Amino acid sequence: MDIRSKAGFPAGSLSNFAPHPFVLDGVECASMEGFLQSLKFAAPDMQAQVCTLVGAKAKKRGAKKNWQQTQTLHWRGEAIDRHSDAYQALLDRAFEALAGNAGFRRALAATGTATLTHTMGRRKPSETILTRQEFTSRLHRLRGTL
Repeated sequence: MDIRSKAGFPAGSLSNFAPHPFVLDGVECASMEGFLQSLKFAAPDMQAQVCTLVGAKAKKRGAKKNWQQTQTLHWRGEAIDRHSDAYQALLDRAFEALAGNAGFRRALAATGTATLTHTMGRRKPSETILTRQEFTSRLHRLRGTL
């Protein structure tokens, strides 16, 4: 099952663009895309604002941030190396927080035993804040806890 924003239920509801609110470290996030795009901003107040965005608005807000040159992202005033264990742990915590959203859990459960893919995603960590594998492996892991 290919996870993408324009797909029907449940695949479309598992997209990072879907409006599934969650709270991470006291920061309210309206969607996973809002959270992910916020990582491109060093200032905590700007991150909090970007976290309130959903879908294409969130993606557009972070589109011009050139984090790739330094491979550095940020969360709550802390710089994080994109290739670090700390970054992977942050992604784990974000997806665990997202799994607290009932709509997200319902969509994830509705995938049954389907293999989840994300063909439009990138593969190289140096090019994206969330690779295909990072995304789908977390969805598979979370589904196993339902």
